[in-house]
Amino acid sequence: MSPKKTTLKPARNVPASTKIPPDPGSSRGVANWKEAAQWLRARGIEDIECITPDLAGVPRGKMMPTSKFTSNTSLALPSAIYRHTISGEYPEETESFRYEPRDSDLKLMPDLSTLSVVPWETDPTAQVICDIVNSEGEEVPYTPRNLLKRIMGLYAERGWKPVVAPEIEFYLVANNDDPDYPLRPPKGRSGRSILGGQGYSIAGINEFDELIDDIYHFSEKQGLEIDTLIHEEGPAQLEINLRHGDPIELADQVFMFKRTIREAALKHDIYATFMAKPMQGQPGSAMHIHQSVVNIGSGKNVFSNSDGSASKEFFHFIGGMQKYVPSALVMLAPYVNSYRRLAPDMSCPVNNAWGYDNRTTAFRVPVSDPQARRVENRLPSSDANPYLALAASLASGLLGIIKEIEPTAPTEEAANEGSIDLPRGLLEAVALLEDEPAFEEVFGKEFIGLYAGVKRGEFETFMQVISPWEREFLLLNV
Repeated sequence: MSPKKTTLKPARNVPASTKIPPDPGSSRGVANWKEAAQWLRARGIEDIECITPDLAGVPRGKMMPTSKFTSNTSLALPSAIYRHTISGEYPEETESFRYEPRDSDLKLMPDLSTLSVVPWETDPTAQVICDIVNSEGEEVPYTPRNLLKRIMGLYAERGWKPVVAPEIEFYLVANNDDPDYPLRPPKGRSGRSILGGQGYSIAGINEFDELIDDIYHFSEKQGLEIDTLIHEEGPAQLEINLRHGDPIELADQVFMFKRTIREAALKHDIYATFMAKPMQGQPGSAMHIHQSVVNIGSGKNVFSNSDGSASKEFFHFIGGMQKYVPSALVMLAPYVNSYRRLAPDMSCPVNNAWGYDNRTTAFRVPVSDPQARRVENRLPSSDANPYLALAASLASGLLGIIKEIEPTAPTEEAANEGSIDLPRGLLEAVALLEDEPAFEEVFGKEFIGLYAGVKRGEFETFMQVISPWEREFLLLNV
Protein backbone atom coordinates (compact mmCIF):
# COMPACT_ATOMS: atom_id res chain seq x y z
CA MET A 1 0.00 0.00 0.00
CA SER A 2 1.59 3.29 -1.06
CA PRO A 3 1.73 6.16 1.44
CA LYS A 4 -1.18 8.53 1.33
CA LYS A 5 -0.18 11.97 0.05
CA THR A 6 -1.35 15.09 1.80
CA THR A 7 -0.36 18.71 1.52
CA LEU A 8 1.46 20.53 4.25
CA LYS A 9 -0.89 23.49 4.77
CA PRO A 10 -4.03 21.50 4.86
CA ALA A 11 -2.59 19.88 7.92
CA ARG A 12 -5.46 22.01 8.86
CA ASN A 13 -7.80 19.45 7.31
CA VAL A 14 -9.15 17.07 9.96
CA PRO A 15 -9.19 13.31 9.24
CA ALA A 16 -12.59 12.06 8.13
CA SER A 17 -12.47 9.29 10.73
CA THR A 18 -12.39 11.80 13.56
CA LYS A 19 -15.50 13.27 15.12
CA ILE A 20 -15.58 17.08 14.94
CA PRO A 21 -16.93 19.00 17.91
CA PRO A 22 -19.63 21.43 16.74
CA ASP A 23 -18.15 24.74 17.84
CA PRO A 24 -15.09 26.45 19.33
CA GLY A 25 -16.86 26.55 22.69
CA SER A 26 -16.21 22.83 23.04
CA SER A 27 -13.67 21.67 25.63
CA ARG A 28 -11.94 19.49 23.02
CA GLY A 29 -11.32 20.12 19.35
CA VAL A 30 -12.25 22.54 16.61
CA ALA A 31 -13.02 22.13 12.91
CA ASN A 32 -10.59 24.57 11.30
CA TRP A 33 -7.85 27.13 11.91
CA LYS A 34 -10.26 30.05 12.19
CA GLU A 35 -12.06 28.28 15.03
CA ALA A 36 -8.69 27.33 16.54
CA ALA A 37 -7.68 31.00 16.76
CA GLN A 38 -11.03 31.85 18.39
CA TRP A 39 -10.76 28.90 20.79
CA LEU A 40 -7.24 29.85 21.89
CA ARG A 41 -8.08 33.54 22.23
CA ALA A 42 -11.23 32.85 24.29
CA ARG A 43 -9.16 30.90 26.83
CA GLY A 44 -6.20 33.27 26.91
CA ILE A 45 -3.85 30.47 25.83
CA GLU A 46 -0.22 31.63 25.84
CA ASP A 47 1.61 28.47 24.79
CA ILE A 48 0.72 25.32 22.90
CA GLU A 49 2.31 21.87 23.02
CA CYS A 50 2.38 20.08 19.65
CA ILE A 51 2.82 16.41 20.57
CA THR A 52 2.91 13.03 18.86
CA PRO A 53 3.49 9.49 20.19
CA ASP A 54 6.80 7.81 19.47
CA LEU A 55 7.08 4.01 19.16
CA ALA A 56 6.86 3.68 22.96
CA GLY A 57 3.83 5.96 23.16
CA VAL A 58 5.89 8.71 24.83
CA PRO A 59 4.74 12.24 23.88
CA ARG A 60 7.35 13.96 21.69
CA GLY A 61 7.07 17.36 20.09
CA LYS A 62 7.53 21.09 20.49
CA MET A 63 6.12 23.93 22.55
CA MET A 64 5.58 27.36 21.05
CA PRO A 65 3.75 30.64 21.64
CA THR A 66 0.17 30.62 20.42
CA SER A 67 0.91 33.39 17.90
CA LYS A 68 3.47 31.15 16.18
CA PHE A 69 1.07 28.22 16.09
CA THR A 70 -1.72 30.15 14.37
CA SER A 71 0.63 31.79 11.86
CA ASN A 72 1.21 28.48 10.05
CA THR A 73 4.73 27.95 11.36
CA SER A 74 6.27 24.77 9.96
CA LEU A 75 6.89 22.18 12.68
CA ALA A 76 9.48 19.43 12.30
CA LEU A 77 11.14 16.64 14.27
CA PRO A 78 14.11 14.44 13.28
CA SER A 79 13.28 10.97 11.97
CA ALA A 80 15.61 9.50 14.63
CA ILE A 81 12.90 9.86 17.31
CA TYR A 82 11.34 6.71 15.83
CA ARG A 83 14.58 4.77 16.06
CA HIS A 84 15.67 5.07 19.69
CA THR A 85 14.96 2.80 22.63
CA ILE A 86 12.96 3.64 25.75
CA SER A 87 16.26 4.49 27.46
CA GLY A 88 17.21 6.91 24.67
CA GLU A 89 19.86 4.77 23.00
CA TYR A 90 20.24 4.08 19.29
CA PRO A 91 20.65 0.41 18.23
CA GLU A 92 23.17 -0.73 15.66
CA GLU A 93 21.93 -0.96 12.08
CA THR A 94 20.96 -4.32 10.64
CA GLU A 95 19.63 -5.40 7.25
CA SER A 96 16.08 -4.47 8.24
CA PHE A 97 16.76 -1.74 10.83
CA ARG A 98 18.23 1.33 9.13
CA TYR A 99 18.67 4.97 9.97
CA GLU A 100 17.63 7.65 7.51
CA PRO A 101 21.04 8.70 6.10
CA ARG A 102 20.47 12.44 6.56
CA ASP A 103 18.24 12.17 9.66
CA SER A 104 15.98 14.50 7.71
CA ASP A 105 12.97 16.27 9.15
CA LEU A 106 9.51 14.84 9.58
CA LYS A 107 6.66 17.33 9.67
CA LEU A 108 4.16 17.64 12.51
CA MET A 109 0.62 18.07 11.17
CA PRO A 110 -1.77 19.23 13.93
CA ASP A 111 -5.08 17.37 14.14
CA LEU A 112 -7.26 20.23 15.35
CA SER A 113 -9.99 17.85 16.53
CA THR A 114 -7.64 16.97 19.44
CA LEU A 115 -7.02 20.56 20.61
CA SER A 116 -7.50 20.90 24.38
CA VAL A 117 -6.15 22.72 27.40
CA VAL A 118 -3.34 21.40 29.61
CA PRO A 119 -5.11 21.73 32.95
CA TRP A 120 -2.15 21.03 35.24
CA GLU A 121 -0.05 23.90 33.86
CA THR A 122 -0.01 27.14 35.85
CA ASP A 123 0.20 29.32 32.73
CA PRO A 124 -2.67 29.00 30.20
CA THR A 125 -1.43 26.21 27.92
CA ALA A 126 -3.04 24.07 25.23
CA GLN A 127 -2.04 20.84 23.50
CA VAL A 128 -2.73 19.23 20.16
CA ILE A 129 -1.90 15.76 18.83
CA CYS A 130 -0.08 15.75 15.51
CA ASP A 131 0.27 13.33 12.62
CA ILE A 132 3.60 12.85 10.88
CA VAL A 133 4.34 13.40 7.19
CA ASN A 134 7.58 13.67 5.23
CA SER A 135 8.83 16.70 3.32
CA GLU A 136 6.69 15.71 0.32
CA GLY A 137 3.54 15.68 2.41
CA GLU A 138 3.20 11.88 2.43
CA GLU A 139 2.07 10.14 5.60
CA VAL A 140 5.01 8.36 7.24
CA PRO A 141 3.73 4.77 7.44
CA TYR A 142 5.77 3.54 10.42
CA THR A 143 4.56 6.13 12.94
CA PRO A 144 2.02 4.77 15.46
CA ARG A 145 -0.98 7.00 14.67
CA ASN A 146 -0.51 6.54 10.92
CA LEU A 147 -0.18 2.76 11.36
CA LEU A 148 -3.54 2.62 13.14
CA LYS A 149 -5.06 4.78 10.40
CA ARG A 150 -3.73 2.31 7.86
CA ILE A 151 -5.55 -0.55 9.61
CA MET A 152 -8.71 1.57 9.75
CA GLY A 153 -8.36 2.08 6.01
CA LEU A 154 -8.25 -1.68 5.41
CA TYR A 155 -11.57 -2.01 7.23
CA ALA A 156 -13.03 0.97 5.36
CA GLU A 157 -12.21 -0.71 2.02
CA ARG A 158 -14.76 -3.36 3.01
CA GLY A 159 -17.34 -0.83 4.15
CA TRP A 160 -16.63 -1.49 7.83
CA LYS A 161 -15.44 0.44 10.86
CA PRO A 162 -14.07 -1.07 14.10
CA VAL A 163 -15.42 0.08 17.45
CA VAL A 164 -13.26 -0.33 20.56
CA ALA A 165 -13.39 0.28 24.30
CA PRO A 166 -10.09 0.11 26.23
CA GLU A 167 -9.77 -0.62 29.95
CA ILE A 168 -6.50 0.62 31.48
CA GLU A 169 -5.06 -0.62 34.77
CA PHE A 170 -2.32 1.20 36.66
CA TYR A 171 -0.71 1.36 40.09
CA LEU A 172 -0.25 4.26 42.45
CA VAL A 173 3.11 3.92 44.21
CA ALA A 174 5.07 5.87 46.78
CA ASN A 175 7.84 8.14 45.53
CA ASN A 176 10.85 6.12 44.48
CA ASP A 177 13.98 7.94 43.36
CA ASP A 178 16.30 4.92 43.61
CA PRO A 179 15.60 2.18 41.04
CA ASP A 180 17.47 -0.36 43.18
CA TYR A 181 14.66 -0.33 45.73
CA PRO A 182 11.33 -2.13 45.13
CA LEU A 183 8.19 -0.08 44.67
CA ARG A 184 5.71 0.10 47.53
CA PRO A 185 2.11 1.31 47.83
CA PRO A 186 1.54 4.92 48.86
CA LYS A 187 -0.27 6.02 51.99
CA GLY A 188 -3.91 6.93 51.50
CA ARG A 189 -6.01 9.44 53.42
CA SER A 190 -6.08 7.03 56.39
CA GLY A 191 -2.32 7.50 56.75
CA ARG A 192 -1.70 3.81 56.06
CA SER A 193 -0.46 2.07 52.94
CA ILE A 194 -3.29 0.25 51.21
CA LEU A 195 -3.01 -3.53 50.98
CA GLY A 196 -4.03 -5.96 48.25
CA GLY A 197 -7.35 -7.79 48.04
CA GLN A 198 -9.27 -4.57 47.45
CA GLY A 199 -10.88 -5.58 44.15
CA TYR A 200 -13.95 -3.40 43.50
CA SER A 201 -13.58 -1.88 46.98
CA ILE A 202 -15.16 1.57 47.31
CA ALA A 203 -13.08 2.13 50.45
CA GLY A 204 -9.96 1.44 48.38
CA ILE A 205 -10.95 4.16 45.92
CA ASN A 206 -11.86 6.56 48.73
CA GLU A 207 -8.34 6.28 50.11
CA PHE A 208 -7.31 8.45 47.15
CA ASP A 209 -10.48 10.47 46.63
CA GLU A 210 -8.69 13.82 46.27
CA LEU A 211 -6.37 12.39 43.62
CA ILE A 212 -9.32 10.80 41.81
CA ASP A 213 -11.17 14.12 41.93
CA ASP A 214 -8.18 15.70 40.19
CA ILE A 215 -8.16 12.95 37.55
CA TYR A 216 -11.83 13.63 36.81
CA HIS A 217 -11.27 17.40 36.85
CA PHE A 218 -8.25 17.23 34.53
CA SER A 219 -10.12 14.85 32.22
CA GLU A 220 -13.20 17.06 32.03
CA LYS A 221 -11.07 20.09 31.16
CA GLN A 222 -9.57 18.13 28.24
CA GLY A 223 -12.86 16.70 27.00
CA LEU A 224 -11.83 13.16 27.98
CA GLU A 225 -14.68 10.93 29.07
CA ILE A 226 -14.26 8.26 31.75
CA ASP A 227 -16.93 5.57 31.84
CA THR A 228 -16.09 3.94 35.18
CA LEU A 229 -13.23 3.79 37.69
CA ILE A 230 -12.65 0.81 40.00
CA HIS A 231 -10.08 -0.51 42.45
CA GLU A 232 -8.36 -3.64 41.15
CA GLU A 233 -6.82 -6.58 43.05
CA GLY A 234 -3.33 -5.15 43.60
CA PRO A 235 -2.50 -2.65 46.37
CA ALA A 236 -3.45 0.83 45.11
CA GLN A 237 -4.13 -0.66 41.65
CA LEU A 238 -6.90 1.18 39.78
CA GLU A 239 -8.65 0.68 36.45
CA ILE A 240 -10.26 3.27 34.19
CA ASN A 241 -12.78 2.18 31.57
CA LEU A 242 -13.39 4.36 28.52
CA ARG A 243 -16.59 4.54 26.50
CA HIS A 244 -16.59 2.67 23.20
CA GLY A 245 -15.90 4.56 19.99
CA ASP A 246 -13.57 5.20 17.07
CA PRO A 247 -10.16 3.46 17.51
CA ILE A 248 -8.12 6.56 16.65
CA GLU A 249 -10.11 8.70 19.08
CA LEU A 250 -9.79 6.06 21.79
CA ALA A 251 -6.04 5.63 21.21
CA ASP A 252 -5.74 9.41 21.51
CA GLN A 253 -7.65 9.27 24.78
CA VAL A 254 -5.46 6.53 26.25
CA PHE A 255 -2.39 8.51 25.14
CA MET A 256 -3.72 11.58 26.95
CA PHE A 257 -5.10 9.69 29.96
CA LYS A 258 -1.69 8.23 30.80
CA ARG A 259 -0.21 11.70 30.86
CA THR A 260 -3.17 13.07 32.84
CA ILE A 261 -3.04 10.36 35.52
CA ARG A 262 0.71 10.77 36.00
CA GLU A 263 0.35 14.53 36.39
CA ALA A 264 -2.55 14.18 38.85
CA ALA A 265 -0.52 11.72 40.93
CA LEU A 266 2.53 14.00 41.00
CA LYS A 267 0.32 16.79 42.33
CA HIS A 268 -0.22 14.54 45.38
CA ASP A 269 3.47 13.61 45.68
CA ILE A 270 3.02 10.02 44.50
CA TYR A 271 3.69 8.19 41.24
CA ALA A 272 1.28 6.55 38.82
CA THR A 273 2.88 3.76 36.83
CA PHE A 274 1.71 1.82 33.79
CA MET A 275 4.47 -0.78 34.07
CA ALA A 276 3.05 -4.19 33.27
CA LYS A 277 4.48 -5.74 36.45
CA PRO A 278 5.65 -3.09 38.92
CA MET A 279 5.52 -5.21 42.11
CA GLN A 280 6.76 -8.72 42.69
CA GLY A 281 4.03 -11.11 43.76
CA GLN A 282 1.21 -8.74 42.79
CA PRO A 283 -1.07 -8.81 39.73
CA GLY A 284 0.17 -7.06 36.62
CA SER A 285 -1.59 -4.20 34.85
CA ALA A 286 -3.49 -4.84 31.63
CA MET A 287 -5.05 -2.78 28.87
CA HIS A 288 -8.01 -4.94 27.88
CA ILE A 289 -9.51 -4.03 24.50
CA HIS A 290 -13.18 -4.66 23.65
CA GLN A 291 -13.67 -4.85 19.87
CA SER A 292 -16.56 -5.01 17.45
CA VAL A 293 -17.04 -4.06 13.80
CA VAL A 294 -19.97 -2.11 12.32
CA ASN A 295 -21.17 -1.59 8.78
CA ILE A 296 -20.45 2.05 7.88
CA GLY A 297 -23.65 2.39 5.86
CA SER A 298 -26.15 0.72 8.17
CA GLY A 299 -24.41 1.00 11.53
CA LYS A 300 -25.23 -2.65 12.22
CA ASN A 301 -22.82 -4.92 14.06
CA VAL A 302 -20.99 -7.11 11.54
CA PHE A 303 -20.58 -9.78 14.23
CA SER A 304 -24.35 -10.46 14.33
CA ASN A 305 -26.72 -11.80 11.69
CA SER A 306 -30.16 -10.26 11.16
CA ASP A 307 -31.72 -12.97 13.36
CA GLY A 308 -29.37 -12.10 16.23
CA SER A 309 -27.09 -15.11 15.84
CA ALA A 310 -23.31 -14.81 15.62
CA SER A 311 -22.06 -14.22 12.05
CA LYS A 312 -19.29 -16.04 10.24
CA GLU A 313 -17.24 -12.80 10.43
CA PHE A 314 -17.47 -12.98 14.22
CA PHE A 315 -15.98 -16.47 14.32
CA HIS A 316 -13.36 -15.68 11.67
CA PHE A 317 -12.35 -12.57 13.65
CA ILE A 318 -11.75 -14.79 16.68
CA GLY A 319 -9.88 -17.28 14.49
CA GLY A 320 -7.62 -14.48 13.29
CA MET A 321 -6.99 -13.35 16.84
CA GLN A 322 -6.00 -16.88 17.83
CA LYS A 323 -3.65 -17.29 14.89
CA TYR A 324 -2.01 -13.87 14.64
CA VAL A 325 -2.08 -12.17 18.06
CA PRO A 326 0.65 -14.46 19.49
CA SER A 327 2.91 -13.36 16.61
CA ALA A 328 1.99 -9.70 17.21
CA LEU A 329 2.39 -9.98 20.98
CA VAL A 330 5.46 -7.73 21.03
CA MET A 331 3.15 -4.85 20.01
CA LEU A 332 0.87 -5.70 22.97
CA ALA A 333 3.62 -6.59 25.46
CA PRO A 334 6.57 -4.44 24.35
CA TYR A 335 9.16 -4.70 27.15
CA VAL A 336 11.09 -7.31 29.13
CA ASN A 337 8.91 -6.41 32.11
CA SER A 338 5.74 -7.14 30.11
CA TYR A 339 6.49 -10.86 30.12
CA ARG A 340 6.67 -10.91 33.92
CA ARG A 341 2.94 -10.17 33.83
CA LEU A 342 2.28 -13.04 31.39
CA ALA A 343 2.77 -15.73 34.01
CA PRO A 344 0.49 -18.55 35.23
CA ASP A 345 -1.79 -18.06 38.24
CA MET A 346 -1.49 -14.29 38.21
CA SER A 347 -4.95 -13.21 36.93
CA CYS A 348 -3.64 -13.00 33.39
CA PRO A 349 -4.25 -15.30 30.41
CA VAL A 350 -1.19 -17.12 29.07
CA ASN A 351 -2.99 -18.81 26.17
CA ASN A 352 -4.67 -18.08 22.85
CA ALA A 353 -7.98 -19.67 23.82
CA TRP A 354 -11.39 -18.03 23.61
CA GLY A 355 -14.62 -18.50 25.50
CA TYR A 356 -17.94 -17.02 26.47
CA ASP A 357 -17.62 -14.84 29.59
CA ASN A 358 -14.43 -16.72 30.52
CA ARG A 359 -11.77 -14.42 32.00
CA THR A 360 -9.12 -17.13 31.96
CA THR A 361 -9.04 -17.01 28.13
CA ALA A 362 -7.06 -14.55 26.04
CA PHE A 363 -10.15 -13.67 23.99
CA ARG A 364 -13.34 -13.34 26.02
CA VAL A 365 -16.81 -12.86 24.56
CA PRO A 366 -18.83 -10.91 27.16
CA VAL A 367 -22.54 -11.50 27.66
CA SER A 368 -24.39 -8.97 25.48
CA ASP A 369 -27.27 -8.41 23.11
CA PRO A 370 -26.59 -8.99 19.37
CA GLN A 371 -25.92 -5.31 18.57
CA ALA A 372 -23.23 -5.17 21.28
CA ARG A 373 -21.58 -8.52 20.39
CA ARG A 374 -17.85 -8.03 20.81
CA VAL A 375 -14.53 -9.73 21.57
CA GLU A 376 -12.34 -8.66 24.48
CA ASN A 377 -8.59 -9.05 23.97
CA ARG A 378 -7.17 -9.61 27.48
CA LEU A 379 -3.52 -9.95 26.50
CA PRO A 380 -2.30 -6.34 26.08
CA SER A 381 -0.48 -4.83 29.04
CA SER A 382 -0.90 -1.24 30.14
CA ASP A 383 2.68 -0.40 29.10
CA ALA A 384 1.74 -0.88 25.42
CA ASN A 385 1.54 2.01 22.99
CA PRO A 386 -2.27 2.25 22.54
CA TYR A 387 -2.02 2.98 18.81
CA LEU A 388 0.15 -0.08 18.18
CA ALA A 389 -1.85 -2.35 20.49
CA LEU A 390 -5.10 -1.44 18.73
CA ALA A 391 -3.47 -1.79 15.31
CA ALA A 392 -2.12 -5.25 16.15
CA SER A 393 -5.36 -6.53 17.65
CA LEU A 394 -7.64 -5.18 14.93
CA ALA A 395 -5.31 -6.30 12.13
CA SER A 396 -5.21 -9.84 13.53
CA GLY A 397 -9.01 -10.04 13.56
CA LEU A 398 -9.27 -8.61 10.05
CA LEU A 399 -6.76 -11.12 8.69
CA GLY A 400 -8.91 -13.84 10.18
CA ILE A 401 -11.97 -12.52 8.33
CA ILE A 402 -10.10 -12.12 5.05
CA LYS A 403 -8.55 -15.58 5.24
CA GLU A 404 -11.71 -17.17 6.74
CA ILE A 405 -9.82 -18.71 9.65
CA GLU A 406 -11.96 -20.96 11.82
CA PRO A 407 -11.45 -20.68 15.59
CA THR A 408 -11.10 -23.56 17.99
CA ALA A 409 -14.08 -24.61 20.07
CA PRO A 410 -14.82 -22.17 22.91
CA THR A 411 -13.14 -23.05 26.20
CA GLU A 412 -15.61 -23.84 28.97
CA GLU A 413 -13.14 -24.51 31.79
CA ALA A 414 -10.19 -22.59 33.24
CA ALA A 415 -7.72 -22.04 30.40
CA ASN A 416 -4.74 -20.93 32.47
CA GLU A 417 -3.71 -24.39 33.63
CA GLY A 418 -0.96 -26.33 31.91
CA SER A 419 1.41 -25.07 29.24
CA ILE A 420 1.91 -21.45 28.20
CA ASP A 421 0.88 -20.87 24.58
CA LEU A 422 2.56 -17.47 24.13
CA PRO A 423 6.12 -16.19 23.72
CA ARG A 424 7.88 -16.24 27.10
CA GLY A 425 10.24 -13.37 26.42
CA LEU A 426 10.88 -10.27 24.34
CA LEU A 427 13.31 -11.76 21.80
CA GLU A 428 11.03 -14.69 21.04
CA ALA A 429 8.14 -12.27 20.50
CA VAL A 430 10.24 -10.10 18.17
CA ALA A 431 11.20 -13.13 16.07
CA LEU A 432 7.54 -14.14 15.72
CA LEU A 433 6.62 -10.64 14.50
CA GLU A 434 9.33 -10.79 11.84
CA ASP A 435 8.50 -14.35 10.76
CA GLU A 436 4.79 -13.79 10.03
CA PRO A 437 4.49 -13.01 6.30
CA ALA A 438 0.89 -11.76 6.59
CA PHE A 439 2.05 -8.83 8.71
CA GLU A 440 3.87 -7.19 5.81
CA GLU A 441 0.47 -6.80 4.15
CA VAL A 442 -1.02 -4.89 7.08
CA PHE A 443 1.89 -3.24 8.93
CA GLY A 444 4.42 -2.76 6.15
CA LYS A 445 7.99 -4.03 5.99
CA GLU A 446 9.51 -0.74 7.15
CA PHE A 447 7.55 -0.63 10.40
CA ILE A 448 8.36 -4.25 11.23
CA GLY A 449 12.08 -3.67 10.64
CA LEU A 450 12.20 -0.49 12.72
CA TYR A 451 10.12 -1.85 15.58
CA ALA A 452 12.04 -5.12 15.78
CA GLY A 453 15.35 -3.25 15.73
CA VAL A 454 14.32 -0.98 18.59
CA LYS A 455 13.04 -3.91 20.67
CA ARG A 456 16.28 -5.85 20.20
CA GLY A 457 18.19 -2.74 21.21
CA GLU A 458 16.12 -2.48 24.39
CA PHE A 459 16.79 -6.12 25.22
CA GLU A 460 20.54 -5.61 24.85
CA THR A 461 20.35 -2.62 27.19
CA PHE A 462 18.42 -4.69 29.73
CA MET A 463 21.06 -7.43 29.58
CA GLN A 464 23.68 -4.94 30.79
CA VAL A 465 21.89 -4.61 34.15
CA ILE A 466 22.70 -7.05 36.97
CA SER A 467 19.55 -7.90 38.93
CA PRO A 468 19.13 -8.42 42.70
CA TRP A 469 18.28 -12.09 41.99
CA GLU A 470 21.71 -12.62 40.44
CA ARG A 471 23.47 -10.97 43.37
CA GLU A 472 21.43 -12.96 45.89
CA PHE A 473 21.71 -16.43 44.41
CA LEU A 474 24.88 -16.38 42.29
CA LEU A 475 27.25 -14.15 44.25
CA LEU A 476 28.40 -16.79 46.73
CA ASN A 477 26.91 -20.00 45.35
CA VAL A 478 28.55 -20.53 41.95
